Amino acid sequence: MKIKKAVIPAAGFGTRMLPATKTVPKEMLPLLDKPVIQYIIEEAVAAGIEDILIITNRAKSAMDDYFDYHPELEERLYRDGKLKEREAIRHAADMANIFYVRQKETRGLGHAIWRAKDFIGQDPFAVLLGDDIMRAEVPVTKQLIDAAEKYNASCVGTQKVADDAVGRYSSLQISPLEKTVYKVTDMNEKPTPEEKFSNFAILGRYVLTPGIFDILENTPPGKGGEIQLTDGLRTLCQREPVVAKEFAGRRYDTGNLCGFLEATLELALDHPETKDFMQSYLRQNRLEG
Repeated sequence: MKIKKAVIPAAGFGTRMLPATKTVPKEMLPLLDKPVIQYIIEEAVAAGIEDILIITNRAKSAMDDYFDYHPELEERLYRDGKLKEREAIRHAADMANIFYVRQKETRGLGHAIWRAKDFIGQDPFAVLLGDDIMRAEVPVTKQLIDAAEKYNASCVGTQKVADDAVGRYSSLQISPLEKTVYKVTDMNEKPTPEEKFSNFAILGRYVLTPGIFDILENTPPGKGGEIQLTDGLRTLCQREPVVAKEFAGRRYDTGNLCGFLEATLELALDHPETKDFMQSYLRQNRLEG
């Protein structure tokens, strides 16, 4: 099992980040000097992904423009001696082979993934949710790929979440295979405290076999009246092996204001052009407070 393709669902309306996302795709909101989605694509590329399909909607052509060449701007930057800036925008366009397909109706994450069927064909593939930034020494997608290849199975990324957070995600029924890898036997979407299997939740990263497509095509709408990927995975783990990788790394949910701010601050504290300023600013304001 070699994973060289990835799907990034990015067709949501971004309602948790209104009013900014009325006209700017939430995936294009800037985290320091790069849009959110660029961090996600960089993670995929660092994990060995070569071909990436972004699931969009009619209001998100800005992503297509961003990952394209801009000869006029590049020429202007070259003439002005701004070679670092020119290299940065060319890098964004050259990171991977990036393709697009629209989710013409908002029918849920499962339906968005199903839209990738023709692009994926019979290959296993990674899924990286467009809201979730991961910071890790080994890319989280790479951690999942390694587990999927070792066990010849689909793999979901997981970490334990607090009791009051399980209902925002999904809950996994698992048994251990090794220290941070588990066999998945069941799962449910946004469970009540009485319905949950465990505090292990799926968090933003997947490696899936193409067997998921026929399942999603025949999965009825679930919670929220949408086709839920979790419902499809629940069927998948009854038909073929599915494992969960408890990944090492920090996750930021940039789809909400607090998560976006948290990611911005922590990235700023590490960025070479902003870290000294941020550290000084925070020290000064703590003293004055």
